[in-house]
Amino acid sequence: MTAYVCPRCRSRAASDALTWCCPLCRGPWDLDFTAAPVSLPSLASRVNSLWRYAEALPLATSRPRVTLGEGRTPVVPLTEDISAKLDFLTPTSSFKDRGAVMLAELARRLEPRLVVADSSGNAGTAIAAYTARAGLPCAVYVPEGTSAKKLEQIRAHGARLVVVPGGRDAAARAAQEAAGEPGAFYASHVFNPHFLHGTKTYVYELWEDGGGTLPDTLVVPVGNGTLLLGAALAVGELHGHGLIDRRPALVAVQAEAVSPLAAAYRAGADALDAAAEARPTLAEGIAIPHPPRAAQILKAVRDNGGTFLTVTDDQIRSAQADLARRGLYVETTAAACWAAVRAEPPRPGTTVLPLCGAGTKTGLAPEATPEEAAPDRS
Repeated sequence: MTAYVCPRCRSRAASDALTWCCPLCRGPWDLDFTAAPVSLPSLASRVNSLWRYAEALPLATSRPRVTLGEGRTPVVPLTEDISAKLDFLTPTSSFKDRGAVMLAELARRLEPRLVVADSSGNAGTAIAAYTARAGLPCAVYVPEGTSAKKLEQIRAHGARLVVVPGGRDAAARAAQEAAGEPGAFYASHVFNPHFLHGTKTYVYELWEDGGGTLPDTLVVPVGNGTLLLGAALAVGELHGHGLIDRRPALVAVQAEAVSPLAAAYRAGADALDAAAEARPTLAEGIAIPHPPRAAQILKAVRDNGGTFLTVTDDQIRSAQADLARRGLYVETTAAACWAAVRAEPPRPGTTVLPLCGAGTKTGLAPEATPEEAAPDRS
């Protein structure tokens, strides 16, 4: 197995250990892993899951591997230049399946007594599903106020559900305490870098479907930044191997109500000084007051020529209704990127954004009127 390395203090640990964070600075791990170049012509005959990009993935050296056929989601146009990748068409109806399959495969090899996860809903659902597929016991910690439909889905996969009083940070602290028990594996989509190597397949698929090219701009929602950091990994790998000749801009979208990264970016800061206030927002999936990988997220956006955009709940509500009228029923968080580009169109060129969670997870946002729901064909 590859090794964990701390991006802050450079301490290391074996990735077959149950150490979920750097023991010195308590920060999240990176993975000391070098992806090999993927052969585009060879992909046509490969397995129809994210494991098709085996050269670029850790844990891809043995079979069988945990899978539910995740990935390979379609891209559909929204306007002449803006398209959406339908990542809600995955086994648990969110892009978190891309990272969860990696954590479940790692857990399968480690054989822990218990897999522990925390989530605002989608990551917990994905971990519950993939650990069930791997035959492993799982406990998922969620904050109070998590969508009832997401709670139902987690329970359906057989995981033990623990609802924690307070917000997203409280759920993370409770899960981390449980992960400190002997034999527990913390399947953290934030702290464990295997998750990011799963989400990077989002960009590998765009590259494959584009015949070896990428869009000019990638717009992604950002809370803990797992999709954006995965995208940055993939862009770096593809560019480093000479498989693309330019890097697309990475544009990060946050909810205006909870937007610590956007504020730090606009202030020219390299990290967060303090946690943001945890205010209510329709975009519950990205309402993260203090993302542990904040410095990495800010650097990735700057290094890839991007920026931060913020959206209000009214804009999210309108965007969700507009997407539904186009035949795309997504959850409120998933509508944030469409809300952002409607309000502030991206630079000239092609743009792709993810629709990363199904509408059945949260339902249609309240107070959407028939006038708001009329499709905007701009």
